[in-house]
Amino acid sequence: MSDIIIRPLTAADRAAWTPLWRGYLTFYKATLPPELDAVTFDRLTGGQEPMGGFIAMRGDEALGMTNWVIHRSTWSERNICYLQDLFTVPEARGTGVGRKLIEAVNEMARAKNCFRVYWQTHESNLQAQELYNKVADKSGFIVYRQPLA
Repeated sequence: MSDIIIRPLTAADRAAWTPLWRGYLTFYKATLPPELDAVTFDRLTGGQEPMGGFIAMRGDEALGMTNWVIHRSTWSERNICYLQDLFTVPEARGTGVGRKLIEAVNEMARAKNCFRVYWQTHESNLQAQELYNKVADKSGFIVYRQPLA
């Protein structure tokens, strides 16, 4: 574990980030057009949006990534951080990489004076929930979605 580096995502990480992003989408059986990869990556690394990411590396091997978004809230004068995406390669699961990625987001959010970090996962993602139940409180809220055409 000590040889794993968690660092902010940079524009130079595109080749390492894309397979992780695609693995995340595959894990959740989501299909997005490949051209959206560039838009998302540019938003995460361009410095113009209130969003960014972290990447977990062991040498030249990318083991995981997380993407975050900071936004306003009606519950506080301070901003809140949404940990939007978190993914580790299958062989890194259960090794502490996910925990380290969450900790990196927490540290960044504290530095930006956010009052909370929150995220969601699918109810079937039991392995991730084992970690999440150790590091955070389950809110009890249910997420609803309404697509807009």
